[in-house]
Amino acid sequence: MNRQRNIRRELHHLPLFLQLFGICAASMLVPAVYGLVIRDHDGSRAFFYAALLGLILFTMLAVVLNGRRVPQSALGPLLALFSAFVFLPVYFAIPFVEALPTTRFINAYFEMVSALTTTGAKLFQDPGRLSDTLHLWRAQVGWMGGLLMWVAASAILAPLHLGGFEVTAQAEPGRRDTGEANRMTPIDPRKRVTRAMKALLPIYAGLTMLLWLLLLGGGDRPLTALCHAMSVMATSGISPVGGVENADIGVTGEAVMLLFMLFALSRLTFSKDTVTATQGGLRTDPEFRIGVFIVLAVPLLIFLRHFLGAYDVASMQSLSEAAYALWGAVFTVMSFLTTTGFVSEHWIDAQNWSGLNTPGLVLMGLALTGGGVATTAGGVKLLRVFALYVNGTREMERLVHPNSVSGAGAAGRRLQSNGAFIAWIFFMLFAISLAAIMLLLTLTGSNFEQALVLSVASLSTTGPLTQYAADVPIKLIELTPAAKAILCGAMVLGRLETLAIIALLTPDLWRA
Repeated sequence: MNRQRNIRRELHHLPLFLQLFGICAASMLVPAVYGLVIRDHDGSRAFFYAALLGLILFTMLAVVLNGRRVPQSALGPLLALFSAFVFLPVYFAIPFVEALPTTRFINAYFEMVSALTTTGAKLFQDPGRLSDTLHLWRAQVGWMGGLLMWVAASAILAPLHLGGFEVTAQAEPGRRDTGEANRMTPIDPRKRVTRAMKALLPIYAGLTMLLWLLLLGGGDRPLTALCHAMSVMATSGISPVGGVENADIGVTGEAVMLLFMLFALSRLTFSKDTVTATQGGLRTDPEFRIGVFIVLAVPLLIFLRHFLGAYDVASMQSLSEAAYALWGAVFTVMSFLTTTGFVSEHWIDAQNWSGLNTPGLVLMGLALTGGGVATTAGGVKLLRVFALYVNGTREMERLVHPNSVSGAGAAGRRLQSNGAFIAWIFFMLFAISLAAIMLLLTLTGSNFEQALVLSVASLSTTGPLTQYAADVPIKLIELTPAAKAILCGAMVLGRLETLAIIALLTPDLWRA
């Protein structure tokens, strides 16, 4: 027993990136066992050998670093997180290439970056080209990327006031005791990561298992149900059958998935470790309320457009078609707002009903808005949108009543006094990043529309935009290696956000 405690203590003192590498090496045993069960021996061997190689390398490094004190800095955990998104996909791509020798390493690396950042952009349009083992691995990597962001938001980004927490005025996740913030002794970042992992992993895994069972009950085959369950919780949009519209789960299955997408609208849907949780919960949470409003308002506008501009279409005679069209719009809007990117099987009905054959701007706008802070969703985040909305309404009030005094209200107290200013800075940085990536992509041969869709898809971590936002689906496999490398960098930038990257480049913070 004492020996096990000593081993656990020694592993705890290893660098954070090395701990993540060890966990990822062990996780490769899952597709290795699955490949063995379904008699995909080539895929099983590829993942088993990669797992064995990774575990041996992890053990050797752990022995070398045993007993050494790891220097701590304010941004050390953030650098470990950045390194995970950049370098772990290199390791993840090794068994992918071994199991699919007909592709190049750059393609495998792109797939793994896309999965780990929960972007879900796919190079291989035909699902039949990948084995079930590889489909499971893509979904599993996306699921692990979602869990990593859940934990990192609590243990890494919140203490540094990044990832949306820079506009908040109250307690960070994981701090139940307000006196903890006043203690002089800093908490070891690895302890924060361990504490957040213990608190969030059971919730994350339990919700995924529940969704999997519900989809199984809806008639989905086990692998498809599992991949879709992991993709919904991670908002990765990865599917082994090319999308939800090809899964034959019907409206009931889509409704179940939509309910679980609510967890990407606000952290309060799955955790009450902030002071804001005591102020009415979801009823007063601005992120959740804005998200629900968008999910209801946008489909209604698309639906009503039929009566305003296309009322002479014969399909309006069918009430059932109208209901399916409305549902297809609701599910798809919710999916793209949470940056999942799944499309309802009735989305085509919604397009025909509204008269918008390719509502790409609507989908890109939803993806850019994004979900809640400290969730797996990407985009700008609803809390920043709320900060700008509150500031805008206040400025309009001052135009009418220049000497008026206004209170923040229960929801507004969540924001700093200069929260709108910080949110506006982030918007500007996001716009500059979008313009820069578009410029780089045009230099590699992409046209304007293609560069716009690719830039928005990568920065908002909504890969399925490449298939639905343009007039013609973009074939990522045909992009040049330089364009793929640019998109890999853009996906990492979109996942970590611009402020976090800037923080890594600030020498003063490294000396803190």
